Amino acid sequence: MNSGFANLRRSLLGLSPEAVKFDRRGFRGATGEMRERIESIGRAFLGGYHCALGSATCDELEAQLPGVELELRGFAFEGAAMSLALLDFLTPWHRDRVAKFLNGAGHSHAYMVHVGIGWVWARMPFGFRRWQRQLDPLLGWLAFDGWGFHEGFFNFRKYAAGQRPKKLRGYELRAFDQGFGRSLWFINGGNVGLISKTISSLSPTRQADLWSGIGLAATCAGRVNETELRQLREAAGEFSPQLAQGSAFAAKARQRAGNLTDYTGRATKMLCGVSADEAARVTDDALEHLPAEAEQPAYELWRQRIQNHFARILEPQEI
Repeated sequence: MNSGFANLRRSLLGLSPEAVKFDRRGFRGATGEMRERIESIGRAFLGGYHCALGSATCDELEAQLPGVELELRGFAFEGAAMSLALLDFLTPWHRDRVAKFLNGAGHSHAYMVHVGIGWVWARMPFGFRRWQRQLDPLLGWLAFDGWGFHEGFFNFRKYAAGQRPKKLRGYELRAFDQGFGRSLWFINGGNVGLISKTISSLSPTRQADLWSGIGLAATCAGRVNETELRQLREAAGEFSPQLAQGSAFAAKARQRAGNLTDYTGRATKMLCGVSADEAARVTDDALEHLPAEAEQPAYELWRQRIQNHFARILEPQEI
């Protein structure tokens, strides 16, 4: 790809750095440190997105992404996945970029890659079920999670009263809520009181999935102290197993990508009662003999097994 074509693609499809600024989004509740953390994640995402726009091949893209700071690299891969998914959507005669990415450097970041695909579904909500059938049957549900995160991050006011996309149905709505829950961590600046208040304002039938998303965001993206993590678990109350399951998902995603941090371990210790490696192992064990054909998606059965595990080992005031 010549530089002129790359520049044209960036000019047509590029995203403004202002789009992920805390004030621009109308977020609230963050300390100065948390605000910088949220914006640094946004910059990493946009960096990966624009890197993919300007790369002629997956090899070229994969040579550049490892240059991103290790702790933030997963978010760059998520952004790159959105870019590749968008290009696949716009060029149906050449729709293999995401597949090649997943078979290459994106394989270790498969969780984030599937989430990135959902950002495109949120912006172009048609043909997504046909697309889902081409994804991993288990992790493909994370694209709906990405859809939910996108809508919360960019359009929270639209959804604050409780509505959800009319195009979604069945378990798609639950996966959407898991991602929407993740976005509430960012929207509320990691502020436990605001997070709890926001979730409580939504339908009780949605709250378990919303807390699951919070657990994932607090572990993967958060940067809070142990006291705040303890308060988060206390605020989750009866939904602490869902909070723990989301935290374990984050630990597994980071373990698979090779970017576990000390913070990851502190978060899982508070939210799951175990180390990051042990939380990741729980997610692996829950995959054993997972039925492919059942009334509920295998993805949900997987989540339930993890939640049931933590419901057994977590007792009030134990941590």
